Amino acid sequence: MSITVELVRGALSQVIDPNTDKDFISSKSAKNIQINGADVQLDIELGYPAKSQIDELRERAVRAIQAIPGVGKVNINVSAKIVAHAVQRGVKLMPNVRNIIAVASGKGGVGKSTTAVNLALALAAEGASVGLLDADIYGPSQPMMMGVTGKPESHDGKTMEPLENYGVQVASIGFMIDPDQPMVWRGPMVTQALQQLLELTNWRDLDYLVVDMPPGTGDIQLTLSQKVPVTGAVIVTTPQDIALLDARKGLKMFEKVGIPILGIIENMSTHICSNCGHAEAVFGEGGGAKMCQEYGVDFLGALPLTMSIRQQADSGKPTVVADPDGQTAQIYKQIARKLAVKVAEKAKDLSSKFPSIVIKND
Repeated sequence: MSITVELVRGALSQVIDPNTDKDFISSKSAKNIQINGADVQLDIELGYPAKSQIDELRERAVRAIQAIPGVGKVNINVSAKIVAHAVQRGVKLMPNVRNIIAVASGKGGVGKSTTAVNLALALAAEGASVGLLDADIYGPSQPMMMGVTGKPESHDGKTMEPLENYGVQVASIGFMIDPDQPMVWRGPMVTQALQQLLELTNWRDLDYLVVDMPPGTGDIQLTLSQKVPVTGAVIVTTPQDIALLDARKGLKMFEKVGIPILGIIENMSTHICSNCGHAEAVFGEGGGAKMCQEYGVDFLGALPLTMSIRQQADSGKPTVVADPDGQTAQIYKQIARKLAVKVAEKAKDLSSKFPSIVIKND
């Protein structure tokens, strides 16, 4: 029995990627299938970062092809190719930034900044090039959480270089002000500062820029939705009814301005006692999942209420880098992969494919 491309494609159509719930053929991930006698060689190209999953995905595909009678050697190269995806109408993509993900909440105190920093670190741990923009001008916390100090350098006097730690590029107003000084600024100054932070930072070839939004639905959120090319937004909430009430407002705001909701993350879902390990739903349970059903959006995952998450973020070494193999870090990585898959499923940005039309009057 001779080995054919059709036989290989048939075998791969039975292999489901657990991250996308699709097989490698229908998702168009399998490419460049080559048959040399009985030997098979091909590429599997993922649209999302999954460094921790690559060996398992390769093994699944190899086993399926080896089940074909008469197959010899099987060589599969698995890689990720992250492309730019469509944003709001009338807003141009930023150079060197393929996808912008806004992490938002309707109210403060739900752990949005801690979630944003760990998601950025989780995407980087899975092999993506990641930036983190601290858009909370009044209360910048990312310098402390990322363990970054110092002022950004400027090589041309007009733009600035992002600071970096743990493989993530970071920009924050916190690098430029005295940490003890309050930001007594009116709305227009705040939105101008955000735009300058975003546009005057020399981001270096980012797959994802994670934006840690301030809580609420005010000037900064409107500026972001009208002038910044946002691929999608993530809403962080706790199961508590009051938090969910405000999270709904945030969700509705993004819907109104045409920014898709990539999903909802329920933070502080259950408290795990550090002494006995007993789990208790301190803030209620099931609120995030119920909200997802109500609005038809994806539930990205639930995070526990543990002291270690707070301690690690406060010490400048968030959970994903402080305890990369721990259970909580694995949850962050799982949520980050789900988030990246949601981005990959969106329509690709094709603006670069079209030539610019120039009309001249002779």
